[in-house]
Amino acid sequence: MTGTRPVPRLGLRANLAQFSLLVAVNALVGGMVGQEQTVLPLLAEREYGLSGYTFLFTYVLAFGVTKAATNYFAGTWSDRFGRKPVLLVGWIIAVPVPVMLIWAPTWDWVVAANVLLGINQGLTWSTTVIMKIDLAGPRQRGLAMGLNEAAGYGAVALTALLAGYLGARYGLRPAPFLLGLSYVALGLGLSALAVRETRDHARLEATQHTGRTDGRHDHLHAGLTSRQVFALTSLNEPALSSASHAGMVNNLNFGLAWGLFPLLFASTGTSVDRIGVLFALYPAVWGVGQLISGPLSDRWGRKHLITGGMVTQAAALALIATADTFSSWVLATVLLGAGTAMVYPTLLAVIGDVAHPEWRGRAVGVYRLWRDGGYAVGALMGGVVADLWGLRAAVWAAAAITAVAALLVAVRMYETRR
Repeated sequence: MTGTRPVPRLGLRANLAQFSLLVAVNALVGGMVGQEQTVLPLLAEREYGLSGYTFLFTYVLAFGVTKAATNYFAGTWSDRFGRKPVLLVGWIIAVPVPVMLIWAPTWDWVVAANVLLGINQGLTWSTTVIMKIDLAGPRQRGLAMGLNEAAGYGAVALTALLAGYLGARYGLRPAPFLLGLSYVALGLGLSALAVRETRDHARLEATQHTGRTDGRHDHLHAGLTSRQVFALTSLNEPALSSASHAGMVNNLNFGLAWGLFPLLFASTGTSVDRIGVLFALYPAVWGVGQLISGPLSDRWGRKHLITGGMVTQAAALALIATADTFSSWVLATVLLGAGTAMVYPTLLAVIGDVAHPEWRGRAVGVYRLWRDGGYAVGALMGGVVADLWGLRAAVWAAAAITAVAALLVAVRMYETRR
């Protein structure tokens, strides 16, 4: 013991209690998004009378822009001030979100609530990612990220399903958003009372850090400035920047799905509860699948899982664009979730593999800046294309972009697992 603080140890088994607690906290973070996804597109049309897809997507755009920007600051602040303070601030900012969604007299209130939700997600989700990488150490990053993302997106799926059920049975407001109120109370309480700081684990790993034997990471040493970390993660380092680009396309698809899929499904007369099932399937398969893909990336490597996952997503989007029956859309959303599961934890593991422990928080923040910027890009692209050429054309555009992203990963990314 050093004073009253335990000496940090790396590994999931050594940190099982704290790691499990952080998994639960991230499930609550994901649930905050899930409360909206089935309900808000329908609320926009039925209660606010919004007809243009581009205008309707403003809430996804507001969420994506603020979450992406906040991710960057979350990484920087977690390296500077510690992980736990950033996590607590994120939960405090979430407190008014469900109340604003329940009482919103105009659509502007919904947009404002999503600005706060984006800040909440950027601070809390980024910080739980960084904390889990700190605790897991270098040997089990894929498994750690699989568990983290499975919890988050599994909660998105379950909450979307529950919100759809509550909306169909009791109305679109307030019942679905009462879920969010309970999540905020639990998340803030657990983070304040039970979560412990993990920055010392990153410092311990930094003392044990060794470079690759092929010399590829010799320039990725300690002491880099935030500007250098940003440039490496965004453009210059092949694995880091390829991960950032692929992550942006993944969330482009999610942003498009969030704003557009319920409208596409509803256009064929699909009921609200069935739309809830379809929308829940995507993050449910995505969430559960990461329990498999994360550990597989530790065993088989990162690059081929990412490439295969992007190809699977492109095929699923093409099927969604051509299908018009519930059973076909079930198959397509399952495929989309499976492809995303192959990619999502693996990209985070790539960042953990390559980034030095001293500036890993900043690298995660930059990666998540680009990745979650995909929400905004998907909302803008989907809204504009849907307004000009229709809902299905927007899905075809996303399928083409995803196929190109798969090719870029195959050409540019190298294998990062040691």
